[in-house]
Amino acid sequence: MEISAAGRLEVRITAADVGKRVSVRRLSEPGVTEAKFTDTVGVLTSWDNGVVVITRKSGESVRIAESSLVAGKVVPAAPARRRGPAASYEELAHVCARAWRPVESERLGEWELRAASGFTRRANSVLPLGDPGLPLDGALDVVRRWYGDRGLPAYVQTATGAEGTEELLCAELERRGWVREVTAEVWIGALAPVATGRRPRPGVWCVAREADGAWLARYQRKGVGEVARKVLGSGPSVWFASVPGEGAVPAAIGRCVVDGRWAGFAAVEVDPEQRRRGLATVVMAALARRALEEGASAAWLQVEADNTGARALYAGMGFGAHHAYHHYRGPEASTT
Repeated sequence: MEISAAGRLEVRITAADVGKRVSVRRLSEPGVTEAKFTDTVGVLTSWDNGVVVITRKSGESVRIAESSLVAGKVVPAAPARRRGPAASYEELAHVCARAWRPVESERLGEWELRAASGFTRRANSVLPLGDPGLPLDGALDVVRRWYGDRGLPAYVQTATGAEGTEELLCAELERRGWVREVTAEVWIGALAPVATGRRPRPGVWCVAREADGAWLARYQRKGVGEVARKVLGSGPSVWFASVPGEGAVPAAIGRCVVDGRWAGFAAVEVDPEQRRRGLATVVMAALARRALEEGASAAWLQVEADNTGARALYAGMGFGAHHAYHHYRGPEASTT
């Protein structure tokens, strides 16, 4: 907290600091004899009518009465990472987008409108990396019409928690009635440690350029059609791995997209009866070795906030959170 020369706490932020990363302390229980304080760190997303709104790294918006503030200051845009490859949000956002391409896309300024007949939100949402070339309300009107013409709900994918992410856009969407449905995180780490993971006996795993019927039978999304196959097969250099099971369906599968220095892992799935046997590590190690052969050195993956098992696995492999991302559903869209 900011402390004056006289030793007093001071509020050194104003409404002019909207958009900056701040740290504030507020009186959490006014009127209580023994004062209690709560600290909040995040991006200042609005300061109106005596209410301060701060968006935390997780994407959570915290509303604070201006009258309860006892200290506040602007802080560096993002803390330095202690491990893993250095990466900007913009670089990772583009890499992630290239690894999961839609069937159809259209530019709206620096925004990309993406559609794939509803197969996954990532392939059926706007990626807003920059200026849409229109005022926000006008841009969102275009978005709703574009998805409506395709019989799809309108989604915008945003990010929080790193320098250059979109806390302000999150706040503006929420003000307009857009609803956050899903939050996940992008984690990054060095690729080489992944490749040195558990090695199975020769012949008990395979890596291929295409997802065959057996691979798709293990994939958690049912009814995978031609559109899904196109999305799964999209990306600069795509690999699929599987560990055979007792029957026709593999015991474990995974997907990796190599894009320059990056290798992105997805669809790592294990037969529920075969879990805790290291099969996910086997699949990722096989894919990582192929990515190393193509010159990659860094790795990324996406994991939902409540998937505790996957988070523990990836943390043990040296991955750490880089930023969070969210899908906001337009107010006209119905819940499915």
